Amino acid sequence: MGRGFHAPSLSPAEIPAAARGARPGVTMEPSQEAEVLDPGPSPGGLSSAEALAALGAFGRRLLWLLPVYLAGRSGLSVGFVLLGLAVYLGWKGARRGKERSLLAAKLLLGDERAAVRATAAGAGLGRELPAWVNFPDVEKAEWLNKILAQAWPFFGQYMEKLLVENIAPSIRASNTHLQTFTFTKIDMGEKPLKIMGVKVHTGANKQQILLDLNVSYAGDVQIDVEVKKFFCKAGVKGMQLHGMLRVILEPLIGDVPIVGALTMFFIRRPTLSINWTGMTNLLDIPGLSSMSDTMIMDSIASFLVLPNRLLVPLVPDLHEAAQLRSPLPRGVVRVHLLAARDLQSKDKYVKGLIEGKSDPYAIVRVGTQVFTSRVINENLNPTWNETYEFVVHEVPGQELEVELFDKDPDQDDFLGSGLEQGVGMWLGGQEGSSAGWETGFFCLFLGRILDPLPHLSPLHQVLQRNKGISSKPEPPSAAILVVYLDRAQELPLAKSGKEPNPIVQLSIQDVTRESKAVYNTISPVWDDAFRFFLQDPANEEVDIQVKDDSRQAGLGSVTVRLARLLSADELTLDQWFQLENSGPSSRIYMKLVMRVLYLDAPEVCHTAQPCAPGQLDLSETTAYVGSSVDLPSRPTKSSPDAQFGMEVHVIRIHLLEAESLIAKDNFMGGMIKGKSDPYAKVRLGGQRFRSRVIKEDLNPRWNEIYEVIVNEIPGQEVEFELYDKDVDKDDFLGRCKVPLKRVLSSRFIDEWIPLEDVKSGRLHLKLECLPPTPSAAELEQVLMVNSLVQTARSEELSSTLLSVFVDRASDLPLRKGSKPPSPYVSLSVRDISYKSKVSSQTADPVWDEAFSFLIKRPHVESLELQVKDDGNVLGSLSVPLSQLLETEGLALDHWFQLSRSGPSSQILMRVQLGVLVSQHSGVEALSTPAAGEDEESLPRGSESELYIAEDGEVPPRLSDSPLGQLRLTVWYHTDERKLIAVVHACRNLRSSSKEIPDPYVSLILLPDKSRATKRKTSVRKRTLNPEFNERLEWELPLEDVQHRKLEAYIKNSVSFMSREKEPIGKVHLDLSQMDLTQGAPQWYDLKDDKSSS
Repeated sequence: MGRGFHAPSLSPAEIPAAARGARPGVTMEPSQEAEVLDPGPSPGGLSSAEALAALGAFGRRLLWLLPVYLAGRSGLSVGFVLLGLAVYLGWKGARRGKERSLLAAKLLLGDERAAVRATAAGAGLGRELPAWVNFPDVEKAEWLNKILAQAWPFFGQYMEKLLVENIAPSIRASNTHLQTFTFTKIDMGEKPLKIMGVKVHTGANKQQILLDLNVSYAGDVQIDVEVKKFFCKAGVKGMQLHGMLRVILEPLIGDVPIVGALTMFFIRRPTLSINWTGMTNLLDIPGLSSMSDTMIMDSIASFLVLPNRLLVPLVPDLHEAAQLRSPLPRGVVRVHLLAARDLQSKDKYVKGLIEGKSDPYAIVRVGTQVFTSRVINENLNPTWNETYEFVVHEVPGQELEVELFDKDPDQDDFLGSGLEQGVGMWLGGQEGSSAGWETGFFCLFLGRILDPLPHLSPLHQVLQRNKGISSKPEPPSAAILVVYLDRAQELPLAKSGKEPNPIVQLSIQDVTRESKAVYNTISPVWDDAFRFFLQDPANEEVDIQVKDDSRQAGLGSVTVRLARLLSADELTLDQWFQLENSGPSSRIYMKLVMRVLYLDAPEVCHTAQPCAPGQLDLSETTAYVGSSVDLPSRPTKSSPDAQFGMEVHVIRIHLLEAESLIAKDNFMGGMIKGKSDPYAKVRLGGQRFRSRVIKEDLNPRWNEIYEVIVNEIPGQEVEFELYDKDVDKDDFLGRCKVPLKRVLSSRFIDEWIPLEDVKSGRLHLKLECLPPTPSAAELEQVLMVNSLVQTARSEELSSTLLSVFVDRASDLPLRKGSKPPSPYVSLSVRDISYKSKVSSQTADPVWDEAFSFLIKRPHVESLELQVKDDGNVLGSLSVPLSQLLETEGLALDHWFQLSRSGPSSQILMRVQLGVLVSQHSGVEALSTPAAGEDEESLPRGSESELYIAEDGEVPPRLSDSPLGQLRLTVWYHTDERKLIAVVHACRNLRSSSKEIPDPYVSLILLPDKSRATKRKTSVRKRTLNPEFNERLEWELPLEDVQHRKLEAYIKNSVSFMSREKEPIGKVHLDLSQMDLTQGAPQWYDLKDDKSSS
C-alpha cells in the first residue's frame, strides 16, 4: 500500500464491518471481505492509473517553479517573487478560515449536542458535559410572548367587535327569550396569553410542520352580559386555561405564503377555571362550580379538542380543506379493561368504625372519546373484562387516561388514575401495559392499532376472526365509517313559511350522531364529520334525517346501504344524495369513506387475570397471518343497485285544453273587453316546458305532449301555470298542481282541474306513468301506437327508456409526461348529453354513476360515449341500441373496448332498455286477428313490418292478390278530434310495364273529392315493396267521419309526358263499418280501379 498512501497494517478481522463496506447486521463471506480489502496490484507493478497520477503530481510541482522562471526571464528581483508568495499564502489562509467557520456553523446547526461536545473535548474538558448543561426538546418562546403582549390590546378590540357584531345577533336569533341579550362590557384585560414552551416534531412527513404549544392563560378578562327583558345580569371576571395546543402547518406549497393552512386543536382536554359574576355567582357553589366548568369545557372540546379541529386557510380555493379539517383516522386501538387489585376501601359506616369496601368503576378516555365501565358492587379486586375501541387521530401526542371511582349516591370517591402516554408507540406493537397507584394496581391490555385499509380483500378474514373474540359490552368492529357531511340544497320551508334551522341526525343501528344547527337557510353548509364503528358492513345502513332544529320537523331523509360502499372504488362514495319526503330538488352532499380494520396478528389476553406482555397466549397467531395489501380482483360485471333501470319512470303529460279563462286584454281603459292570448308553463323534476300561444281564445286547445324522467322522490309535483301573452309583461291566468305521488300510484289521471289564485278557469290534463318493461315483445305495438297518438305540435313520442350505469374504466392512456389523467365520461343520444364526475389523477377511474335517456326509435339510434380529460379524448365507444333488442332482458353488462385509446383501455358499464307501454293511449290493443286477415298476416314484432328494411329484402308473400297489398291503420283521435290514417307499406305491387314504378299513396275522403279531403304520401323510387310510415290527418268530428268512406289509391309517379296514368290498385273502406277505436294496422288486398266498390 506504499505508493502515496500510508496506513497501519490491519488484519481483516480488526477492521469494522461498516468500514469494510458491509451493511450492519449482514455477515460477509471471507471471499467477499478479501475482495473489498485488497483489490491487488496489476501484473506489471504500476497500473496505468497510478502512473498518470504520478505524472500529474510531478507536473503540479513544476508549475510552482514557473513564477520563479518568469521573474528571472523578465529580469525582476527576488523581492517580487517573495511578495507574490506572501500574497498567495495570505489568500490561502483566509480561504481556509472561512471554510472552517462555515463547517463549524453547519455542525452547530445540524447537531448542537455533538458540536458542544466536540468543542468541550477540544478545550480539554472531556466528552462528558456538566450536569447543568442540557438540550431540552421543549424550547422557550419568549420572543413570541413579547409579540403577544404587544398585540394583546388589539386582540381585545377584535374580540369586542366579534362578540358585539357576530355573536350577540346569533344569540338573539337563537331564542325568542334572548331578543334583548347584549354585551355590556368586554375587556380582555392586560395579562396576555403565554406560550410556556414549544416543541417541534420532525417526522417523516415533509409536507407539514408540527408544533406543540404549551398554552397558559391566567387573565383578568371581564365580560358582562345582560338580558334586559328579565333584568338578568351575568358575567366572567378572571379565567384560567392551561393545555397543550397542537398547530399543524399544512400543506407546504411552493408559493407565498409557503403554508397553505393552519390547523389547531388540543390533543387533550385543557383545564379550565372561571370566576363568575352577577347571577352566575351561583355557579361558584361547590358542586355547581365543577359542573359549570365541565359543561363549558365540553363546549370547547366540541370544536377544539380532537377529533375536532379549527382550520384557518391561508390561501384561497384550498382544495384540501375538507381533508385537513377532518382527516381519516390514523388507526383504531382496541383497549381491554381487565381487572384491578387491592383498591382502597371508601365505604365506611358508623363514622368510620366499620370499614366496608368500594363499588369501583372505571372511566377510560382518549381525547373526547370516553367510555364508562359497569359498576362492580363491594369489591376491592374487581374484574370487568370489557373491551373498548378508540379512534387514533394524532401520532405522536394522544394519551390514554384511566380513572377509577367508587360509586356513591351523592358524590363518587376517587380511587386512582393512570396515564398511558404515546398512543403512537402502539403502532410498533406494544401489547400490554399496567398502571399502578399508591394502593392497588390495574391490568390493561392495549391491542396493536388496527390499520384502516381502503380495500375489501381482508374483510372476510376480519369477520371470521371477530367471531372468535368474546367482547363486552359491544362486539368487536370490522370496519370504521367516516361520513363527511358537506351541505344541502333547496330544502323545503318550515310549516310557517319561514326558512328552517336545519340539523342532520345520522344513525347506524342504535348509534346516533347529530350535527350543528345552521340558522335560517334552505341551503345549509355543515362541513362536519362523523365516525361510526361497523360490526357487519354488508348488512348495515346509515340513516340520515334532516330536521328543523326549532320544531324538530322533518325536512327530508335518505338511507344508504353500506353494501354500496363495498363495491365502490377505495370503499368511498362522494356524491349528491336525493332526499326523500322532501322537496323535488332537495338533496344533500356527503362523502362516505369506509376502512376495514385489519391486524396482522390476532389480539389475545382476554382472560380476567392480569398478565404481563411476555405471558400472552400467542398459540393461534399463525392462524390469521395474512397480507394487508392484497388488491381486489377485477370485477366482471358492473355493480348498480338491484332496481337499476326499474327505479325511474317516465311521466307523459298531455296538455289538452282550458276553459273559462279570464279576459286580460282590455282596451280604452276597460270600456272594450277583449280576450286573452293564453299559453301554459309546465314544470316537473327540474324540467320546464312551454306551450304555444293561442291567440284571442278564452277556451284554448293546445293538445301538446311532454315527457319527463322522474324518480320516486316524495314531495314532487307536476306544476302548471297559465299566462296571457302581452307585449310588455305577461298577465297571470292561474295555476294548478298535481302531486307526483298520486300519478305514480294511480298510473293514469284524466281530469279537469280548477285553476287556483284566479276567479275562474279550469285545465284539462292527462297524466300517465310509464314504467319501463325489459321486454321487446310489445315494442312494435308501442311504435305503432306512438305514431297514432303523436300530436302535430309535439316532439316524436318515446318508445323506450335507456338506462346507463357507468362503473369504471381501466388502463386509460396517460398524459404527456407520463402523468395520470383526470378522466370523466360524456354520454349522448341524439342531441341529449350528460357528463359524469371527474375522477382525479388516475388511469383506472371509478365513477359509479347512472344516467337515463328517452329513446324514440331504438332500431336506428345509438349511444355515443367519450372518456375525456380536460377536453382531450382518451377513448370513445358507440353502442347501437339495436344490439340491446337482440339480448335477453334488453341489457348488456360487461367490459367494452374503447376505440381511439390504448390497446387495453376498457370501460365497464351496464346498458339497459325498457319499453314504455301506454295502457291509456286511446288505441285498443290488437289481441285477435282482424276481419279478412289470417293470423300469418298479423304483426310479429319484426322491424321490417313497420320500418324500412335496411337490407332491402322483400317480405314474404302472404296473399294471392295479383295487384299486391297495402298496410294501413285508420283511427280516430278523440283528443285531437281528427281522423288519422297511417300508411305503413305496400308489398308485391304489380308493374304494368318493364320499368319498376315509383309508387306513392293518395287518399280521398268521400263523398267529397275536393282538394281539402285529399292527402298523399311521398314518392318511393323504383320499388315494388315501398315503405312509407307516414301519418295523414283530417280534422273532422266523429259524427261526420262515421258517414264517410275512405279510398286509397296506389299510383305510379310519372312525368307529364307519359301516358301511363292508371293507378296500380286501390282500397275502399267504409268508415261506418269500422271500429275506429282499435287503431290496429292491417294488410288490405288491392283491387282494380275499374272494379265496383
